[in-house]
Amino acid sequence: MKQEDFMLRCFEIALLGIGHTSPNPMVGACLVYENRIIGEGYHEKHGGPHAEVNAINSVLEEDRHLIPQSTLYVSLEPCCVYGRTPPCTNLILANKIPKVVVSTLDLSPEVAGNGIKILREHGVDVTTGILEDMGKVIAASRHAIVTLDRPYIILKYAQSANGKIGHPDKQVWFTNSISKILVHKWRSESDGILVGANTVAIDNPALTTREYFGKSPIRVILDKKGNLPSESEVFNDAASTIHVVSNGKTTKTTPKNGKTINMDDNAPGFLDQLMSRLVEEKIGLLLVEGGAKTIQRFLTADLWDEARIFTTEVILPDGIDAPKMEKAPEKTFQILKDKLEYYFNR
Repeated sequence: MKQEDFMLRCFEIALLGIGHTSPNPMVGACLVYENRIIGEGYHEKHGGPHAEVNAINSVLEEDRHLIPQSTLYVSLEPCCVYGRTPPCTNLILANKIPKVVVSTLDLSPEVAGNGIKILREHGVDVTTGILEDMGKVIAASRHAIVTLDRPYIILKYAQSANGKIGHPDKQVWFTNSISKILVHKWRSESDGILVGANTVAIDNPALTTREYFGKSPIRVILDKKGNLPSESEVFNDAASTIHVVSNGKTTKTTPKNGKTINMDDNAPGFLDQLMSRLVEEKIGLLLVEGGAKTIQRFLTADLWDEARIFTTEVILPDGIDAPKMEKAPEKTFQILKDKLEYYFNR
């Protein structure tokens, strides 16, 4: 097998941690002896052992003597600082692992190449840049946090065939049941899900994960006037909620599970400040689901990383115009009669 094959396995197992590691990154690691994986592991949850620790600990007793003769493959540069766990560079050196293969650097200021530097200074043969573009995708939410002080932001909406996102005073359903399952899968992978007050008032969504297994994200509700009724589904105890009310506004609505925070919605840089606050709430991947005005605010502020847009066969003559993307999609999929397009803001 090639180095790329072992790195692909690292990516595969790293993704098992999606939705559970923020603000830490998803990371996968494999320990290989003579073309055989003798240990593998991934970062399972924030505050838990890192991928390298789990990979080394997974090695069977009869294979442990092979560790000093093996190569460690890891999707992200090993950490070199003390946090909730000791540095992985110390672990690698203590186990006398002679060679380490890394996909991409950790952009955290305290790491940022220092982990690789330490290993090399102690005689470890380190190779970097293996499937680097894919490695950056796996680490994207972490990189957004440490370089931009915000979550990795995914915009998601569905539109009619004639470019409408909804009706101004009633709920309209566009997509098919398979697309709905996919959206709930995305929710299970996200740390937070954000909508504006109009979406809550018109659709009364629960914003929980129901059509797919896994956790529900933290619900972030932009309620500038503080007028949403307490019986709205987003304020129930099925998931945690952050209720964002503009400074100076009073509200009697308090989430049963969560908190209300006051921020000036009209202040310059409001969205930037809110995103920084969401990082403090350990939201590393944010799914913005609507409505049209809220999504357009993120587009206008150039505050997004991906957009996932469904276009259906439904015709809605009298409706709200959907936001317009100013670029061509990079990926397109057909889900029964729904078209799903992926856009990336590189």
